Amino acid sequence: MSFRWIMARPEDDDAISSLQEKLNVTSVIARLLALRGITTFDKAKTFFRPEQAQIHDPFLMQDMETAACRLATAVRSHEKVLIYGDYDVDGTTSTAIMYLFLKQFGLDARYFIPHRFKDGYGISVEGIEKAIETGATLVLSVDCGITAVDEAAYAREKGLDLIICDHHNAGDVIPDALAVLDPKRPGCGYPFDGLSGAGVAFKLIQATISKLGLPAEMADQYLDLVAISIASDIVPLVDENRILMHKGLKILNSSPRIGMRALAKLIKLELGSISTSQIVFSLGPRINAAGRMGDASIAVELMISDNEAEAEQRAHQLEQVNKKRRLTDADTMKHALLMMEQDGNLEEKSVVVLHDRDWHLGVIGIVASRLVDRFCRPTVMLSTVDGYVKGSARSIKGFNIYNALKQCEDLLLQFGGHEFAAGLTMTEDKLPEFKERLQSVASCDLCDESFEPELIVDAELDLSQIDLKFWKILNQFEPFGPQNLRPVFVSRGLKVTGNPTVVGNGHLKMRVSQNGSAPFDVIGFNMHQHLPLIRNSNGKGIDIAYVLEENFWNNKRSLQIRLKDVALPA
Repeated sequence: MSFRWIMARPEDDDAISSLQEKLNVTSVIARLLALRGITTFDKAKTFFRPEQAQIHDPFLMQDMETAACRLATAVRSHEKVLIYGDYDVDGTTSTAIMYLFLKQFGLDARYFIPHRFKDGYGISVEGIEKAIETGATLVLSVDCGITAVDEAAYAREKGLDLIICDHHNAGDVIPDALAVLDPKRPGCGYPFDGLSGAGVAFKLIQATISKLGLPAEMADQYLDLVAISIASDIVPLVDENRILMHKGLKILNSSPRIGMRALAKLIKLELGSISTSQIVFSLGPRINAAGRMGDASIAVELMISDNEAEAEQRAHQLEQVNKKRRLTDADTMKHALLMMEQDGNLEEKSVVVLHDRDWHLGVIGIVASRLVDRFCRPTVMLSTVDGYVKGSARSIKGFNIYNALKQCEDLLLQFGGHEFAAGLTMTEDKLPEFKERLQSVASCDLCDESFEPELIVDAELDLSQIDLKFWKILNQFEPFGPQNLRPVFVSRGLKVTGNPTVVGNGHLKMRVSQNGSAPFDVIGFNMHQHLPLIRNSNGKGIDIAYVLEENFWNNKRSLQIRLKDVALPA
């Protein structure tokens, strides 16, 4: 797929020259900072030197005083506590963090992770009943609960104290729990609303430690799991998240807990060099696979393990589950593409809606995302479970899928989500009308240009500008993630040296130079389709959009260009 290259524009162009002078950096580095809203020397200092002292006071979050006092009381009284989590990476890391925190004080802490297919998402009455069965006096929900109005009322009726730790958008009514911690809830004065679910749990731990009169640094031991949640849940990597991620990566690389070490060893992930992207593409999917395929408790057991043999066993279980997930994923993708091919009129549609009764609910969200990437159209993937049509929706820039589903609300039994991703449930008889309605909504909101994918470019770069100093400074922009993405560069008129080839499963590989510069290795994953264009450039050179990264191979590090797109010079 080729993109329209869009050059990003900083809000304050004047800041570039000022930063270049004050920081003694190149104009490209100054531009990258300005694009991130870093326009002064002090902001740059904070950005390049994230320190834990810069994180926010947990007691600024609404209801934190009540929650911390109640949890501190539970610790002192050795109460039974049930941790109620969610089945994704954020939910399982949140659960593991709270469980490990309470167990270090000798509490009888237990956890309950809903089964994706048997129990569904979030707090349920059945889950509250399980808490009662265990004899718990306090239920602590993590990464869920902000919309559990009826369930919170039921817990109160049964005499259970409920503390909700969530980071999702609140509904019209806030649950009547003992405390509701959510930086996104209306009226909450917390300075940063981009925390992950595990981040909110971490803030509760910080506050509880304070109430117990213990050293604040006691909370730091959980930042490796917080980092995994931040990277995997795709929350903004700015403000407090960037600081927590920075510290968490250091712990994950220098002194990983037994379970993470076992999983990294199994998948041949080199400790000491784990980055945000390696969490997103290697660790995270394996942790997530357990919940996607059904039972997420395996992931929690891996993270809380204090026994090497058990950790290795859980790591192998996760790897086997992930292999099954990948096979199911591939089969579903193949089937979805066949259905689209048989339909044959993609160009006439503004949105893709696909339904198969037998598709696995745990993978259709992933497949929907891949179809969006491939065809640049909002996509809804649906399966049938217990007589109900359920599924996942993914969208493109400029089309708010949650708002679109809102316009189909009368046809749906349930839906929820945000601008780019949502889930939905309906009866099967409503499916034909839903397809027509959603198509109509999308046709009104989208135009031909909407289906042309954009690639936002940070800066134009000459290959001769890439030296050791430039790379060292660029490294300090990490950790990368939403709102602090790895910079995308464009270089023009490059000469291809040697013979470009396709390696592995359709990966483009070549070397390029510019105006006599040293040659750079280039890898374009799944970009074999560009090979004819490159070979037929007839000596005119090529323009490329790319990111810079280090390649680790056979214990050797080298700088390489990872291709995003290729074009012939205008």
